[in-house]
Amino acid sequence: MSDQTSISLPLMPLGQSDMAITRLGLGCMGMSDFYGPHDNAQSIETLHGALDLGVTFFDTADMYGPHTNELLLGEAFKGRWKDLKIATKFAIVRTEDPTARVIRNDAPYIRQACEESLKRLGTDHIDLYYMHRRDRAIPFSESIGAMKALVEAGKVGALGLSEVTAEELREAHAIHPICALQTEYSLWSREPETDLIETCRELGVTFVAYSPLGRGYLTGALPTPDQMGDDDWRKINPRFTPEAYEANRVFIDLVTQIAAQKNATPAQIAIAWVLHQAPHIAAIPGTRKLSRLKENLGALDIHFTPEELDGIRASLPPQTMGARY
Repeated sequence: MSDQTSISLPLMPLGQSDMAITRLGLGCMGMSDFYGPHDNAQSIETLHGALDLGVTFFDTADMYGPHTNELLLGEAFKGRWKDLKIATKFAIVRTEDPTARVIRNDAPYIRQACEESLKRLGTDHIDLYYMHRRDRAIPFSESIGAMKALVEAGKVGALGLSEVTAEELREAHAIHPICALQTEYSLWSREPETDLIETCRELGVTFVAYSPLGRGYLTGALPTPDQMGDDDWRKINPRFTPEAYEANRVFIDLVTQIAAQKNATPAQIAIAWVLHQAPHIAAIPGTRKLSRLKENLGALDIHFTPEELDGIRASLPPQTMGARY
């Protein structure tokens, strides 16, 4: 696709920054990691296609690969950084043990991680820089202070947090404005409704929902656990055990039923539901395929009345079988 085919999608403010993003962005993790074999050429075609379709908000992290996802985006977006807003993350350090993770929030590491991400991306500016996970042994005065220094140095435009509590968001926001809070949110992961979404609204923080499709489950098109490859992380996820996979089918049945009523796909219904929960919510469904990206964008054309939203909520199971991680 060429630049001449570019279109504009509706924009929303990114927190209290001077930046705007598309409410529907693109999560890029699966292009390089966790969900089985990947094809860089196909992913670059999808990334270019996303830009041409008007998507301007792209999400990555240094631990995806590790590192290879940032390199992929650096190759895809070379010479086009002005056309988009890039979000990346630090804090999760991969080890030789594929199941092990080390969390680092210390100031020297934050400075080092930022420089390395900038180099891999091939740019001199990260629009949105997230703390991927919180190390509670490091006070926010140190970690947010180090992130604030990156903003003051012009290396970073806005700060974000991922998977923190409402109280932690307030604490960090008091040190430096937090523009985005990212956590999992979907029809089967509704934990942020307890207080996070409302806290974000109160503070003027954009809530960024990752995995709005339930890691593909809510599309109704995901292979069963026994059909997943050994390099597919979902195979060891508690929600994708054979027992949980079957018990949670009530969610697939619900979105499939609504999709038939709306002349839409289950994926479009799942994404549209997330976006309808509050105007300060953005979503970053991931995909490697341009056809799926186009399908996901169709969620922006779906509208629910308050009565329909009440009906959906009344039909949701009170619990989802299996922990998120």
